[in-house]
Amino acid sequence: MDRGKKPLEQVGEWTTIHKKPNKGKQINPNQGFTPNQGFTPILTGFYPNQGYYVHYPMFEMREDQPCKVVCRIKLDAESTKNFKEKIDDEYRVNMILDNLPVAVLRQRRDGSQSTTYEHGFRVGFKGNYAGSKEKYFINNHLSFRVMFHKDTETDAARIVGFEVTPNSINHEYKDWDEKNPQVTTCNKDTKNLVPGSTVPQEVDLGKEVVFTYDVTFKESDIKWASRWDTYLLMNDDQIHWFSIINSLMIVLFLSGMVAMIMMRTLYKDISNYNQLETQDEAQEETGWKLVHGDVFRAPNNYGLLCVYVGTGVQIFAMTLVTMIFALLGFLSPSNRGGLMTAMVLLWVFMGIFAGYSSARLYKMFKGTEWKRNTLKTAFMFPGVLFVIFFVLNALIWGEQSSGAVPFGTMIALVCLWFGISVPLVFVGSYLGFKKPAIEDPVKTNKIPRQIPEQAWYMKPLFSILIGGILPFGAVFIELFFILTSIWLNQFYYIFGFLFIVFIILIITCAEITIVLCYFQLCSEDYYWWWRSYLTAGSSAFYLFLYSIFYFFTKLEITKLVSGILYFGYMVIVSYAFFVLTGTIGFYACFWFVRKIYSSVKID
Repeated sequence: MDRGKKPLEQVGEWTTIHKKPNKGKQINPNQGFTPNQGFTPILTGFYPNQGYYVHYPMFEMREDQPCKVVCRIKLDAESTKNFKEKIDDEYRVNMILDNLPVAVLRQRRDGSQSTTYEHGFRVGFKGNYAGSKEKYFINNHLSFRVMFHKDTETDAARIVGFEVTPNSINHEYKDWDEKNPQVTTCNKDTKNLVPGSTVPQEVDLGKEVVFTYDVTFKESDIKWASRWDTYLLMNDDQIHWFSIINSLMIVLFLSGMVAMIMMRTLYKDISNYNQLETQDEAQEETGWKLVHGDVFRAPNNYGLLCVYVGTGVQIFAMTLVTMIFALLGFLSPSNRGGLMTAMVLLWVFMGIFAGYSSARLYKMFKGTEWKRNTLKTAFMFPGVLFVIFFVLNALIWGEQSSGAVPFGTMIALVCLWFGISVPLVFVGSYLGFKKPAIEDPVKTNKIPRQIPEQAWYMKPLFSILIGGILPFGAVFIELFFILTSIWLNQFYYIFGFLFIVFIILIITCAEITIVLCYFQLCSEDYYWWWRSYLTAGSSAFYLFLYSIFYFFTKLEITKLVSGILYFGYMVIVSYAFFVLTGTIGFYACFWFVRKIYSSVKID
């Protein structure tokens, strides 16, 4: 069951299974069936807090079921309180049939005649009935409609749609027969409720709730390969295009500045510097060339910089390959959990690139403890993530939620980390350290040059914070849809848009870092190593600020544990975004600095 506006307080799973699960254990969905074979799933809902199951018994493939009684329950004080909380918080019930999630049919918001799907159905609703004050009502009758596509040659059929219409009905009965219960408000010989039985089922202490359902099968022209299209139909594609255009404007603006620096200012500077003939003229040189003897001096904590750069390369490779797989259609939403599985496996195998890039940079700084550097690369970032994730998962365990990651899965993740990722980081580091060291284009002076007093707008903190605004501005609209898909029970499968935004993010991070690095060097400040990383990486700071804004404007979370979970996961996302964008900015600045200093004559 998913919470409408309040994430990560799952109290159970509704799904299709073949047998009754163990109490409190997460249920695995049915993975499919043989076409034209008798199909007999059991739809089961579990409320751990209430301590009972609701079973929607077996039904046969392509055989309509009339209105049937499932069970009856009597609400005690705790059950009443819990149901009212779920209705207040807009919890939704999710079921799965042949790997298709149940959906409620809705009209599109653009006013067209086409329809779209609303994922799952609400537990209940609040309203007034017959002039009474506002009360709580539960959806206790479900009308299922299963669409199937039939093969004209073999008469085999495959399920291509799973819809539900929830209703709240105050069922009545004369005598309750446990073996064959019948209600007067539900005609056993038809698929419909008895006309006039429109009194909703109230949620209140001592009330009896009778759960019923009916099933209708309908032939559809939708083919098996296209059955997910309705689920993934976008209602807001114009907003995505607006996001792309907005981001492209930022890119064009930055590209113009970079082009002006590279084509005019730098070309003029290099020409003037190369034409200096006398010693007096050389001594009067100003600007970025003046710090040529210090610009490649190793920064403070260069080992930590190497670790973060290597980790950023690993995240970049994982993100790029994952998006390519998604674009090619390998990560279909029908493969539940496929995206997360692909990201974890790619992260593990991209460890070789982390070790290689970290070792290459470490050797350029003339570092000697390459094994220690490799261990930091292999353990620092994933270690921080694992500790945060373990604490958050422990909180979910404490809430007895089915959304908690099982302990066995946690052990499997640790085995992947230590068994595959760490060895691959060492292999990459060994290969990188065996390569010849990267040579600086100019020699470094033995005595560091004194940095003159900087203007207020060139102070490190101000320039770093300014540098993160534009990369965040290029992605924040798409970020809204990603957060909505994560926290508000929506599908996100527009990887085409996401890939374009990712490319724009790379260009924006690179260009803003180059521009600010040039201004910094012109101010005779040669501490550019860490600042280039932090300039682009500061966009993660704005991402986290936006997540706070999103929390207070779009979500209605009241429980402490849910708030901790939200901000805990957003810290993980922001941390990964910081490492990714920082690495992009660092390599862009690294290329730029080497390029300009290799283009001038240095005596």
